[in-house]
Amino acid sequence: MSIKVQSKDVADIENILTLNPKIKPHASLVPSSETKVNKKHWKRNQDKKCNSCDPLLNNFDDVKHTTLSERGALREANRCLKCADAPCQKSCPTQLDVKSFIGSIATKNFYGAAKAIFSDNPLGLTCGMVCPTSDLCVGSCNLYASEEGAINIGGLQHFATDIFMQMKIPQVRPPHIVADDESYATKVALIGCGPASVSCATFLARLGYKNLTIFEKEKFIGGLSSSEIPQYRLPIEVVQYEIELMKDLGVKIENERKLSMSDITIQVIAIRKLFNSNGLMDADKMCLIVLCRN
Repeated sequence: MSIKVQSKDVADIENILTLNPKIKPHASLVPSSETKVNKKHWKRNQDKKCNSCDPLLNNFDDVKHTTLSERGALREANRCLKCADAPCQKSCPTQLDVKSFIGSIATKNFYGAAKAIFSDNPLGLTCGMVCPTSDLCVGSCNLYASEEGAINIGGLQHFATDIFMQMKIPQVRPPHIVADDESYATKVALIGCGPASVSCATFLARLGYKNLTIFEKEKFIGGLSSSEIPQYRLPIEVVQYEIELMKDLGVKIENERKLSMSDITIQVIAIRKLFNSNGLMDADKMCLIVLCRN
């Protein structure tokens, strides 16, 4: 006779219950399918769907007139309940340690907050400005139904990363990474200088890969972040800043180069690994890592 299980502990229950949780030495990796399941479980505003919104034609209500001030950010951060099994983290597609960076902001450790954000998400400032948080982390916040509402997680993320941008601190490779093996000198090509390639190149460079080149067919860089999102939502300076952080690690960018028989081919650039992120129009080919033959 089978016994029905009434409850099941989450995978990280031991870390949650410890008085001094361990600091993660690396970025979290959770499949998108698992994140979608978690988002449905924790969602506090299930009735709100994209088709229930009013038309956005000639509607500029989403203009961000200003970010949070330091006083506003501290007040918002101190409202956080620091939930043991935080639902906001379960609903974040980039697996940010939301509770950690909000706790850093509450203690005025803005550098620590930005470090926690950029460690898991190289596009942390972009996501802080344009991410639909009301449908993700904010929509899962346990304070959603309270009088003051859910925590303004997107605003806090924007505040911390914006402060970090003003610090003008370059990105460096982790000091414990020793990339002496010849495999780290393998030539890696990334097609398209959009958000996917920037994230991929950043993580590869942090792992120690030294020969990374991004080929962009346009004269500008940033992909859809530069060409499609309006400037009042995402200034070009923000996109440029995150790309400069990537270039701090030695990643090279070549503009007006595209993968085609008339320009560059796998044989011409003599690459061993290819990351194809050629845009939303070819979404079925996006984010594919292709191992090329010798």
